Amino acid sequence: MANESAPACRIGWNTVAAVGFVESGHGTFGGGKLSATGQASGPIVGPSLNGDGFAAVADTDAGALDGDAHWDHAVGPMQFIPSTWRLYGRDGNGDGKADPFNIDDAALTAASYLCAHGRDLITADGWTDAIFSYNQSDSYVEHVRDRAVAYAAQAGPPG
Repeated sequence: MANESAPACRIGWNTVAAVGFVESGHGTFGGGKLSATGQASGPIVGPSLNGDGFAAVADTDAGALDGDAHWDHAVGPMQFIPSTWRLYGRDGNGDGKADPFNIDDAALTAASYLCAHGRDLITADGWTDAIFSYNQSDSYVEHVRDRAVAYAAQAGPPG
């Protein structure tokens, strides 16, 4: 779906999967799991973005998604800040609702976010810029890269 809406992006499934692994262990963070329909078993809420070890991000959603009306927290299996979800949230499972706690919605949203600004993810610079936009950390980019390469290797050559 992401490549249909942004064909110049050329994002690979393994990139989206790698982000999901790094962000929440594919929804298993805190002992959670994803249902057969892709719904998280409980809220997946990251730490408070209060400036203590993380960027300071004042609340942007009155606590609607993260339960905190003072500071934002990244939410869902792909860990979106509420304001980013509001801008990019997509309905990936066709139920008429963009839900950050549903992996289908969150994965499509992550792909759309990574493809923003006309990025071409088949190029090294485009891919690196996209992942860096998700989390501005060189070690994060390396972790996602290593996981994406491992997923591609496990899948084998396209057939």
